[in-house]
Amino acid sequence: MKQHNFNAGPSILPQVTIEETAKAVINFNNTGLSILEISHRAKYFQPVVDEAEALFKELLESPDGYKTIFLGGGASLQFCMMPYNFLKTKAAYLNTGTWANKAMKEAKNFGEVVEVASSKDKNYSYIPKDYTIPTDADYFHITTNNTIFGTEIRKELDSPVMMIADMSSDIFSRPLDVSKYAAIYGGAQKNLAPAGLTFAIVKEDLLGQAPRVVPTMLDYRTHTENGSMFNTPPVLPIFSALQTLRWLKEMGGLKVMEQRNIEKATMLYDAIDSSKMFVGTAAAEDRSLMNICFVMKEEYKELESEFAKFATENGMVGIKGHRSVG
Repeated sequence: MKQHNFNAGPSILPQVTIEETAKAVINFNNTGLSILEISHRAKYFQPVVDEAEALFKELLESPDGYKTIFLGGGASLQFCMMPYNFLKTKAAYLNTGTWANKAMKEAKNFGEVVEVASSKDKNYSYIPKDYTIPTDADYFHITTNNTIFGTEIRKELDSPVMMIADMSSDIFSRPLDVSKYAAIYGGAQKNLAPAGLTFAIVKEDLLGQAPRVVPTMLDYRTHTENGSMFNTPPVLPIFSALQTLRWLKEMGGLKVMEQRNIEKATMLYDAIDSSKMFVGTAAAEDRSLMNICFVMKEEYKELESEFAKFATENGMVGIKGHRSVG
């Protein structure tokens, strides 16, 4: 029986992505080779990378001057790579949860970090507003969707400086204005591809300006100049990402996906809000369309284990929540 996957990531993928990847594991594009064993430099794999990069640009309507690259290491490595490449003296960070905290911690190794606002006072249940971004910051970093706490920045913010965004768990869920960003990055295992692939969209004319020697593998120029092929990239996840990108285009693009996401999330939130047993944990105006977080009401707490068992028996996987909060 097909399970209903509620995990935040690695998360659910389009069925066509799974099926086409399975075929490629057996025989990639009728080459007689598995996608697991082909050379990333083979002439028949280069079109996969080229098309994936082109679809990134097309779906996001990225302006000229931006380059999409495919890496390993997850968003956690990007927490370090972003300030390594973009932080000169000062960076501003919005603290909206676990991943924003981790990104901010890494940035402090490279310069001054200003926490412009935090929602820690209410267990990250809302997105802070009415804060001041220093105009002399090299960039303003945000985490657009907070998987653990169920909040999301669903519209582009106004910033006096270029932004950098961790969009691991909501990339391609809505249209966005790429021109506002110095860089966008994410781990692809949330809603794009299997674990092992990381994407970064970087504004090329901002690279190479950091006042430090950046190690070869941590320098974005290494990867932009070599088309993500400086070293062996995660071949299978890139192929899977291409299938998802094709599916997104076939479905009608990001405006259609945003509407679908609103409809699906509304169904869940309406069920939670009308329930006698459950209550949502995020502020209504900041609720995520990607991660719907809820708990049992206090008077029903003793039924948590029974509900988890019921969910499992009915094919719902991962509904218990992130291991750090439950």
